[in-house]
Amino acid sequence: MEQLEKEIEELKKRDTELKELFDNKDHVHFMQTFSSRCVLPADGDSLSFTVTADFSSEDLRNELSCLKKSLEKISQWDIKTSTSSGKKLLEEIDTRNEPPVLDPHIKDLHETLRQAVSEFTRTLGTQASPGDVHTTAVGFETRYTELVAIEQDPRNHKETDHELMKTGRIHEELMKKGEAEKCERIRIEQLFRKSPVSVNPVNIIVVSGMVGIGKTTMVQKIMYDWARGTQYQRFAFVFLFKFRELNLLDNENETQMSLTKLIERHYKYLSNDPLKDVLKNPETLLFIFDGLDEYKHKLDVTQSQLCSDPDVEVPVHILVTSLVSRTLLKGCSVLITSRPTALEAMDMERVDQFVEILGFFPEQRLMYCKKFFGDTALAAEAFQYIEENTILYTMCFNPSYCWMICSALKSHFMTPEKVKNEALQVGQWLCEAQNKELIRDTIGEDLKMNFRKMTLSAVDCAVLAAVISCCGELEELDLSGTPLTPESIKRLESGLSCCSAVRLWSCGLTSACCSALSSVLSSPNSRLTYLDLTDNKLGDPGAHQLSEGLRSDNCKLKKLELVSCGLTSACCSALSSVLSSPNSRLTYLNLDKNNLGDSGARQLNEGLRSDNCKLKTLELISCGLTSTCCSALSSVLSSPNSRLTYLWLNSNNLGDSGAHQLSEGLRSDNCKLKALVLISCGLTSACCSALSSVLSSPNSRLTYLILYDNNLGDSGARQLSEGLRSDNCKLKTLELDFCGLTSACCSALSSVLSSPNSRLTELWLSENNLGDSGACQLSEGLRSDNCKLERLGLSDNGISESEKRNLRSLQGELGRSGQQLTIST
Repeated sequence: MEQLEKEIEELKKRDTELKELFDNKDHVHFMQTFSSRCVLPADGDSLSFTVTADFSSEDLRNELSCLKKSLEKISQWDIKTSTSSGKKLLEEIDTRNEPPVLDPHIKDLHETLRQAVSEFTRTLGTQASPGDVHTTAVGFETRYTELVAIEQDPRNHKETDHELMKTGRIHEELMKKGEAEKCERIRIEQLFRKSPVSVNPVNIIVVSGMVGIGKTTMVQKIMYDWARGTQYQRFAFVFLFKFRELNLLDNENETQMSLTKLIERHYKYLSNDPLKDVLKNPETLLFIFDGLDEYKHKLDVTQSQLCSDPDVEVPVHILVTSLVSRTLLKGCSVLITSRPTALEAMDMERVDQFVEILGFFPEQRLMYCKKFFGDTALAAEAFQYIEENTILYTMCFNPSYCWMICSALKSHFMTPEKVKNEALQVGQWLCEAQNKELIRDTIGEDLKMNFRKMTLSAVDCAVLAAVISCCGELEELDLSGTPLTPESIKRLESGLSCCSAVRLWSCGLTSACCSALSSVLSSPNSRLTYLDLTDNKLGDPGAHQLSEGLRSDNCKLKKLELVSCGLTSACCSALSSVLSSPNSRLTYLNLDKNNLGDSGARQLNEGLRSDNCKLKTLELISCGLTSTCCSALSSVLSSPNSRLTYLWLNSNNLGDSGAHQLSEGLRSDNCKLKALVLISCGLTSACCSALSSVLSSPNSRLTYLILYDNNLGDSGARQLSEGLRSDNCKLKTLELDFCGLTSACCSALSSVLSSPNSRLTELWLSENNLGDSGACQLSEGLRSDNCKLERLGLSDNGISESEKRNLRSLQGELGRSGQQLTIST
């Protein structure tokens, strides 16, 4: 018996050396540098395989032939003539992968499960690129790269919790310096194989590794191989459970469950009675529990509440603990994956084998890179780039980071269309991984996703929604310029609810898309606070549907952009009802470039005057307004309920009459307006006295007044200057570009700059005809100690080069004295 054990040890040693020979490129050098001797019994004699320094390739062939004959003799040993202890030892080192013999009705269940698992894993092997049915993506089988895993002593698992040595460089040194001798590498298909020197079978295995290191991928590989019939065939049934899914059972009415019912719940095609027969042969069963670190219960195997009957209902974590403790289905096999930190509370004495995944070593990194890129030249270029970058190369020991780095580099080397396909493919892998931490790392710290101006199918949209939903939150999703159908929006719905900001500018949306968008707004879990639907033909029906969601008490939207959406006054009553809704949180509404007309504006005013209205910014640029609606707008400004602080009325023919009416509201002590934009509104000097009175009003809060492209003339500028000099004036920014000004108004404007009451920090006078004379007059005000101006715009004013030099000199002079002023000429 002792002799047999000795020979087996020698066989193991020879097997290791032959593997080294196989992996070594320089075979001759390798054979010349070792001189071990293996003695194999053959009919009572010993056969030698001895290598010396002058060993040749011909000698190698002869010795290998000799070794082959010796192994053939071993295979012909008559086991019946061996001792009982020898027979037992040979049985224990048997590593056959033969399936068990099953009764016909059990075999039917076995085939049903195998087909279901095969269907589940099939997409990993042959999935197509999202959005392109003609392109076959790199599948699971061709992409999978063997992970480096090592056997560890379960009692010392805390000592191995090294977070993978933090860097890939140290990770390499681990195997170079001595750690390799202490830890035996193990292949995935060998996890449950018996050791030649082990007395007990291997039934309970724990696989540990840091986040993203490949634990879930390893589990998928086991299921994939079992379903194809290539590995783990001694198990008739393999059941996979994810701990994060087991957490959900606590939220349901059924707080307790039997093992039979738990299996039925996850594998609905396995009915109760036949399943009981399956569980009668526990040695043919493998239970896989993935992600212990995600489980909210501890596996306390020391407790006295363990279960032994698969039909008895107990808390689910007791079922798992009982399987590990071997009180339930004794003889079955259990595989648990976990991050190292979650193992501290687990009794590792119960574990037969503890394996730690170390990820990719240098050779795996190169192999993964080749498989990922497919194109040999591209792979070589990318890997060279990775190797030359210490940080990137270091990170590639982790398969997840290796994948992300390769994805980024592939995008760098590919055309824009291929970049899009690759990004979507990454999204699909993320979706399958269901790893929230990995998804967040891939998206980036800012949690923003940009798919602008792309072509997405409904399936692509479903993938995006699943990725975002798994992440749980997204700061911004930008799909602007990407054509989207009603079905696409419907598929995106769950993902949109998780976003804080969504940009759907010019996506070809119609009213048919608005029902789904309204559902997003009214979803109890919606996080959406900003929605941009600019340049989509939603029409009045679309606005009506959106209004339903906006009125929901679940709606959290604060900013809504409906620029150029084909709206008319017919939808304004619905929008007004949103503003007056007690549930509305809208603070910003942009209705630019919609033909609302005066009627629409008046309807909006009803909601704006409501004490429920929280709107602070309203944009009505180019909406077909005239002076007819200005009285109603003025009443909003003077309403005690109004919270409006920013009002944009550009490109509406309000005229002087409209400006006069608005001024009445602006002078009200209830008015809270800080910014008023009246670009291209048909104003003249006739309204400037009224606007000046607003500036000098003690109630005015205006700090920003834009009068660009109105024919105010010098007279208008002089009238405005009177209000600007008032000690009540709070204006900081004034824009009078393209207003027909000449040097005749510059003395008045200069007096504003030198006024002790002036608070102006920005004055824009571009595209007027001020000339050198006007520039000189303004310079006088700029030199005043009272001047607070920081920016002065004088472009396109007919100013000579010499005067421009004077202005630059003045800017430098003021800068040296501590006044920071920028003059644009």
